[in-house]
This record gives sequence, C-alpha cells and structure tokens, in this order.
Amino acid sequence: MIFYPAIDLRAGNAVRLYQGDYAQETVYGEDPAAQARAFVADGAEWLHVVDLDAAKTGDPVNRPVIASICASVDVPVQVGGGVRTVEAAQALFDLGVTRVVIGSAAVENPDLVRAVAAEHPVAVGLDARGDEVATHGWTERSGRSVGELAAEFADAGVAALVVTEISVDGTLAGPDTEGLSRLLASTDIPIIASGGVGTVEHLRTLAEIEADGRRFEGVISGRALYEGAFTMADALAALRLTPTDPEIEP
Repeated sequence: MIFYPAIDLRAGNAVRLYQGDYAQETVYGEDPAAQARAFVADGAEWLHVVDLDAAKTGDPVNRPVIASICASVDVPVQVGGGVRTVEAAQALFDLGVTRVVIGSAAVENPDLVRAVAAEHPVAVGLDARGDEVATHGWTERSGRSVGELAAEFADAGVAALVVTEISVDGTLAGPDTEGLSRLLASTDIPIIASGGVGTVEHLRTLAEIEADGRRFEGVISGRALYEGAFTMADALAALRLTPTDPEIEP
C-alpha cells in the first residue's frame, strides 16, 4: 500500500479540519512547500494535497502554493479541491501535478471525469457522512451513496477512488473500516482510504483488509503525522506488511 501524507491548504497555510468543519481548523505550518520537502525526506513516495479554499468556493487561491510544492519535490503529487472544469484540471497539470482528484464535480457532472481521464490521470473523491456523499468542501448533501457513485465510474478510466468518512476525518479515532471494506468488495476501482487514521495499528488494520484477493491501494493521513502519533517510517513499515500489494498507476 502507498502512504500519502496529506497537506491541506487554506489561505496559503498547511491546516487540518476537524470532521470537515471549516470553523474547527488547526494551522500546522505557514510554508507548505517546506512541509512537502520534509515528508519526502522522510520517505514519502506520493503527496496528497487538498485546496480547501477552492473546494468550498471554487476560487483557486492556493495555486501558487501548489506550484511551489510540485517544484520542491521529486515525487508524484495528487491534488484535489475545486476541480470543476477541464480548464481547472489542466491548470493543475500545468503546475506539475501528477493526478487530480475530482470530488463535487464528479457527483454533479460525471462527464467531466471522463473528459479529463481521457487525457490525464484522475481520481474521484467520494467524501461521505455515513453512506451519503457530501460536496462543496463537505458543506452540501448530494443525496447519492458512495456505492452508487463508485458504480457510476466503473468504466470511466479513473485511476482510483479517494474515499473519506467525514465524521472521523481529523479525529484520529480510527478509519471507517466497515464502510471501506464494503466498498472494496463492491468495486474493481482501486481505493485510497482516508479519514480517521490516528495510530500505527489503524494502518495495520487497513493493510490487512482484503476482498476477493484485493486490498486498498493506499491510505491518506495528515494530523497523525503533524502531531507525532507516528512517524513516516512507522507508517511505511506498517503498510508494507503485504508484499504482494499491486502498484497503483498515476
């Protein structure tokens, strides 16, 4: 499994939200590019970046920061938040982004995902409260289930589904293993698990989940790293318990 350290951007800072609440924000650094370099120096093979401002309002105010991150590291960077048009996706690729994550727009305009995926690597972000996917920076209800949307993109050519249970995100209380396991068994699309990871044991639990011989392709974590719950080395060791893990394509 691939470990994706998370860098969430708001007003140019590296932050984390508690349960997706913009009013419950912790700022972890004023230089996200320096944080990116530190993660890579510690062994990160990918970075996961979210533009929280763009996710909520559509205004890509953090693009200069994203460009700085991409220029600062020599590993692939996947970026989500506010990708609602082909032009917005292309702007990120032009900055050096390896793969974009399309969330709200994937729910509202599935054809956008297909259009971008025909030219570039794309992941679909499914952020859910319970089984219902939320959109626009987790502030609006979609009325669509995770499983329903995953099925809709089965033939869209997407590289992965980035699946987050909002109720545990930023809490360190543990991932939604039940919901993630159910989805793993229901789709052939690679799944990157996100939300709630707070201990090495949580990582080991995710690494051991299997359905029809398939495992999660990766896991995203942010707050646990920032607050020293475990180190990058701990995370990488925990996720390499399964030597036959398939590799995810960009």
